This record gives sequence, C-alpha cells and structure tokens, in this order.
Amino acid sequence: MRSDRRVPEAVAAGNRRENLMATITTRDGTSIYYKDWGTGQPVVFSHGWPLNADAWDDQLFFVSSHGYRAIAHDRRGHGRSSQPWDGNDMDTYADDLADLIETLDLHDAVLVGHSTGGGEVARYIGRHGTSRVAKAVLVAAVPPLMLKTEANPGGTPIEAFDAIREGLLKDRSKFYQDLSAPFYGANRPGADISQALRDWFWVLSMQVGFKGAYDCVKAFSETDMTEDLKKIDVPVLIVQGDDDQIVPLDDSGRLSAQIIKDATLKIYPGAPHGLANTTAYQDTLNNDLLAFLRT
Repeated sequence: MRSDRRVPEAVAAGNRRENLMATITTRDGTSIYYKDWGTGQPVVFSHGWPLNADAWDDQLFFVSSHGYRAIAHDRRGHGRSSQPWDGNDMDTYADDLADLIETLDLHDAVLVGHSTGGGEVARYIGRHGTSRVAKAVLVAAVPPLMLKTEANPGGTPIEAFDAIREGLLKDRSKFYQDLSAPFYGANRPGADISQALRDWFWVLSMQVGFKGAYDCVKAFSETDMTEDLKKIDVPVLIVQGDDDQIVPLDDSGRLSAQIIKDATLKIYPGAPHGLANTTAYQDTLNNDLLAFLRT
C-alpha cells in the first residue's frame, strides 16, 4: 500500500505564509510591501523618489542591530508595492503610512523620512497627529515646499520639474542613470562615489511604476507642507548636506527648522542628497540617528 505523503494542510498553509512577502492592504485596496527587522521601539523609514525601502537598508540594519525595530515600506507605485493608477499624491502617501502604522499597531514610533519620504512624514503628522509618534527625523527632506512661488521665492522653478517629467517620458532609464550623479555628488571634483552605487540607484529606480514615478514629481515638488510642519509637536532631527543638488538646503532644511517647534538642524559640510548611502557620510548619519533615538 502506498503511504500518504501529503503535507498536512496546516503545515502547507504555514509554509505558504512564510514564502509570501510582508504586505498590508490600504483603505483603497493598494498592496504595500514592507520589511520589519528586529525588536524594540519602532523606527519607521520612508524612502525618497524614485527608490524603495531598500534605500534604507544600511540604516535598517544599523538600528535593528542596536535594539530597535526597523520598518520600511515601498511607497505605492514603487518597488514591490502595487501600482495603482490613482492616489500618487502626498495625502494618500501619508494615509498609506497611517494604514501601515495602524495595521502593525505601532506606538511610540520614530518616523524617519528622506526627500519625498520626509514630505510623507510631515503630511502624516499633519493629517493623523502624533498619538503614535515619539519623534521624527527629516533627512534631506522636501518640506516645506520645493516649488518657487510668490510666497516661496527661493524655491525651484517649475521648469526644473517639467524637465524631470520630460526626461521620464523620453528615456527614463537614461534619466535615472544620469540622475544618480547629482544625487550622490558623483559629479563633484574628487568625489569618491562608486559606479556600483550608481548602478544600484538605477536598479531601484527602474522598479518604480511609470505612472507612479510621473505623478510623484508633482507630489514632491508642489505640495506645500508648511502647515503640517507647524503641527509637529514632537522633537525633530533635521539632517541635510550643504551640497544637496536635488533639494537645496536653504529652501528646505533651514526653513523647516525655523517652522518646527522643537527642531535640531545638523548640516553636513559637502554632503550630497543621497548621504545615507555614501561612505563619507553614512556612519555620521547612523551615529546621529542612534544618538537621537537614545535621547
């Protein structure tokens, strides 16, 4: 008689769960991928455009190795999250972050946002408050407003963002390759930026959905988060390089530090926009982040 070698249904189901990516489903049915490392006080990371949660891996590994629970998600349209046609705007990004925080039932969380992710953090607090938040960190972040307007004369002209959209439509693969140079400061004399890092940037960038990437340009450039910053009532660490070629320091980090009630601004001399992944500044950022978490 042949023995029954079927795997018990409970074991099979358990194995299927282990092989599935960790995701949540947002209020509008979008699937959001996230990674969740370590245990302890939660530190939730929001990435910049056009990357995904992997851009934070160095910091995720660092803080989780020092007794914290490190969580990072792929923004809708980016990476391993689904690519809805609608909802690629700062309000929905913030609501997606809220869904993640509430689904995981996080409390006393520290929110960390880079570039567009910093806008996501600010808008989350503006829309959802700080009942689950202990602190926040803005790294080379887009708030309060990138776009040049009458009320924001130091901002970047709309033509610069139109050029980004044109680059995406014309040849987004080449556009992302070219963008990696100013992103990491590889175009500066004597810069020690590996081609491997620039290639990695391109790989992550090519994973973002076309519609999500295109719409996000408007989200990160035209969303005014001044009122969101005014609502932040927890300590905030603002970190930015003074050679940020993507989000100019004087119209972002410096202004945010003036608006937020309890903000500490740390300026890294010579640091580029993507300072979290560059060998010259990565350790400094990690140590400053850890010190702020422990304060």
